Amino acid sequence: MGKYEITFKTWDKIAQLYAEKFMDLDIYNASYDAFCELLNRDSASVLEIGCGPGNVTKYLLQKRPNLKILATDIAPSMLEIAKKNNPSAECRLLDAREIDTISQTFDAIIGGFCMPYLSKEDCAKLFSDAHALLNQSGIAYFSAIEGESEQSGFQTGSGGDQAYVYYHSEKDIFSACNNVGFNLIQVIRIPYQKSNGEIETHIIFILTK
Repeated sequence: MGKYEITFKTWDKIAQLYAEKFMDLDIYNASYDAFCELLNRDSASVLEIGCGPGNVTKYLLQKRPNLKILATDIAPSMLEIAKKNNPSAECRLLDAREIDTISQTFDAIIGGFCMPYLSKEDCAKLFSDAHALLNQSGIAYFSAIEGESEQSGFQTGSGGDQAYVYYHSEKDIFSACNNVGFNLIQVIRIPYQKSNGEIETHIIFILTK
């Protein structure tokens, strides 16, 4: 079983535990607010990539109830929880590496933590696919764990389940986004304390087409 398959299996298995831990996490709310403020249509169409249990979708809809959100995730169990948390959103089982199969376009795209589980090469494709799916002047939001690629590797949770975590540098992210035509609006850094007490930096890019 490859890195992705192991990671996806873990996310599907721990969906409920993940929801209990992160559903009400508020450290990213200011960045979601910044994203919402850039949406100039009340009923803007939004694609969420890697929606998990629907925590980001729920927050966005609380701020902007008229948003038309398509929330996607690779883990069926995560998606089932997302549907319960967001009955007004459309939820679809979809690999982040395959968003190019979506036929519609969007006013905005948000990937609030899919990048830590995608390689540098797959992130570059993600940015390219997202750019193609955005309407002109559309807004994109992507977050990652800041670091060098050499830090990437399997991490094991308290229950023994593993996920392969990729670290991405600001330089690499900016270069890949710039290469496909994105313009940078804002970079936000958020310190996050892991369960073992270590502090890592989560980096958020808000971009426009």
